[in-house]
Amino acid sequence: MTIKIHDLKPPTGSKPRAKRVGRGIGGHGGKTAGRGHKGQGARGSVKPKFEGGQMPLVQRIPKLRGFTNPFRIEYQGVNLDVIEQSQLSEVSPHALYTQGLVHKGALVKVLARGELTRPVAVKAHRFSKAAEAAIIQAGGSVELLPLPWGDRRPPAKGNALTNR
Repeated sequence: MTIKIHDLKPPTGSKPRAKRVGRGIGGHGGKTAGRGHKGQGARGSVKPKFEGGQMPLVQRIPKLRGFTNPFRIEYQGVNLDVIEQSQLSEVSPHALYTQGLVHKGALVKVLARGELTRPVAVKAHRFSKAAEAAIIQAGGSVELLPLPWGDRRPPAKGNALTNR
């Protein structure tokens, strides 16, 4: 005989019936129904985390530790095997965007996963050393594109605390 999930039930007496309050004095939960006398808890509903107006525990404990650099430069990686499959002879961020391989306006970094079997002219904002060596070894060329903001620092990405 196998036990099925719908045959399972708790042992007898392990789950007592809930006490029904507010049903008159005969049920031992009448009148105030376990809410005490007067006050906020006796009248309306109080959220479980509410602490009577003092600074709640959730806000007292330390949080948001560390540091998020608002000037971090994020690149979108493109691997050599993706370049190989694209069949492009000249690879640039715009060409990759038209093929649907990167987002619009993304800064592109070429990474070294996979291998190239044909010469390709690659223009990107960054190259890993291994990717650069693989492109040159396959007979291609590498051109480093300037960042859109020049040699100044990049624009900040919103509030550092909300941008996590």
